[in-house]
Amino acid sequence: MKESELFPCITNGLDRSKFEQFKADSNYLQEPLGTELENECDHFSNDAVQLLKFHGSYQQDNRDNRKKGYDKDWQLMLRLRSPGGYIPASLFIGLDEITESLGNGTIRATTRQAFQIHGIKKHNLKEVINTIIKSMGSTLAACGDINRNVMAPAAPYEIKGYPAARNLAHEIADLLSPAKAEGTYLDLWVNGELKYRIQPSKKVLAARKRQNNKGIFSGDSQEPLYGTTYLPRKFKCAVTVPGDNSVDLLTQDIGLVAFTKKDGTLKGCNVYIGGGMGRNHNNDKTFARAADSLGYVDSENVLDLIQAILALQRDYGDRKIRKNARMKYLLHTKGIKWFKDTLKKQYFSNKIYPSHSEPKLKLENYLGWHKQSKKSWFVGLSLLSGRLKSEKKKNLRKIVEKYKLDIRLTPNQDIILCNIGNYQKKSVQQELISIGFKDIEEIPEIEKNALACPALPLCGLAITEAERLFPEILKRLNFKLRKLKIKKSILIRMTGCPNGCARPYMAELALVGSGINEYQLWLGGSANLERLAKPYIQKLPIDNLEEILEPLLINWKSNFEFYDFGDYIKAIGDEEVNKLLSIDP
Repeated sequence: MKESELFPCITNGLDRSKFEQFKADSNYLQEPLGTELENECDHFSNDAVQLLKFHGSYQQDNRDNRKKGYDKDWQLMLRLRSPGGYIPASLFIGLDEITESLGNGTIRATTRQAFQIHGIKKHNLKEVINTIIKSMGSTLAACGDINRNVMAPAAPYEIKGYPAARNLAHEIADLLSPAKAEGTYLDLWVNGELKYRIQPSKKVLAARKRQNNKGIFSGDSQEPLYGTTYLPRKFKCAVTVPGDNSVDLLTQDIGLVAFTKKDGTLKGCNVYIGGGMGRNHNNDKTFARAADSLGYVDSENVLDLIQAILALQRDYGDRKIRKNARMKYLLHTKGIKWFKDTLKKQYFSNKIYPSHSEPKLKLENYLGWHKQSKKSWFVGLSLLSGRLKSEKKKNLRKIVEKYKLDIRLTPNQDIILCNIGNYQKKSVQQELISIGFKDIEEIPEIEKNALACPALPLCGLAITEAERLFPEILKRLNFKLRKLKIKKSILIRMTGCPNGCARPYMAELALVGSGINEYQLWLGGSANLERLAKPYIQKLPIDNLEEILEPLLINWKSNFEFYDFGDYIKAIGDEEVNKLLSIDP
């Protein structure tokens, strides 16, 4: 048999782009990053920055501090790997300490259930990552052309399949962790201390051995699943239970709905593939896409199917044009039938059944107090845009330390305190109120499911504001709804660019940065996140937001008040929406 038949990704790699060749020449994501860590320069070169992403970091400059004739205010953002949003108390304590001493004093919960920290100087980066690893954390594969943080419902319920979903998220994270690059990671940041190596379960270890099987094998013995060029672009997975759409299931490369047996063990999964949010303005070859249904697989075949799907994307994903390298474009171009046929022919020999029926999806946010078990509670705390800073962060750390509470981050950028004993609930509740956390009844409905990306001043892709302007936007829109006596709320998301980090294209109303103080207006996603929105205005001046929306809101209240806002937009159709927005169709 020819080598090209054994290792199809090698054939695809013969005509590599410059960036793909760069990854192949990096010695498993090591150089020139390793060399530049030792020099005196205050920032990394572009080549080192590309590798740095695989280690969980982006280089940024603070645009607020730019001065003509001066160098940029170079700093680094660091993102953690935390499957299912799990943050042990020891890690949260470590993060609080290093953000105060070596960062900008804040921690930010991301929309993928991870913490990220900002303001790290290059000469402090190794100390920061070293501290995170030794505090039971990791930043490996939090960014880059590789599987990212695996999502799962953050609620620490011990019933209804939630434990199985959380466990599967951890298994997937370990399954898709790069083999050789993990060694590079430990060499660079903790001087090769192997005790910090990821420790997969026996089940996962057995599945990882099958990465050497025909089809799955990349052709590289050191990195059997990924190969020397890793993936064409980032890859995202999420697991949930039937009916719970807290993870934005249809925005993932792979979305899994976990069905369980009566004893709580995994029975099998419905599988969705090919979702993704990122796009570019004025480029209709890039677009947001909701995932397709692939089918149902039994529990014993779930891990093999996941690495088979990843291997197919590794081999067939576009490695020439990065803007079209996500798996969603492969599904769009080839179709679900081609994908499924190719998967079964080359990568996965087990049975894929028709999907099992599921209850209607619901967006859960888990704010407020909930019973975790007979002996314990958990509480969801609202962090608008995920930002935790100054005294509030320090005081929360004291509560976590005092009561020995683990943390889970939600896909909604909120924080959950877990394992609060029945006898501790009243004390914890009083202490949380005393440091500024509101009871759920005090949080406006419009805030509870709202998301915004960081945008300015640190994100290099940002066109305009998002996080810093978001509280004002929510306040303005909430005032308008109350003034018009509209009782329902609206699912709102805001980003400073079209890249889609806050998943705006699934929202009922989204503002996507398109110019300085100007935004695309997207409308018509569903409140339960199962339908894409559409763009209606390309450059909406943010100061005119209420004026432009008011006719639409009045019509909603007058004629469709029992509809959710997104369903109302869909019901009246594009022509009527444009008319109410005073736009020529």
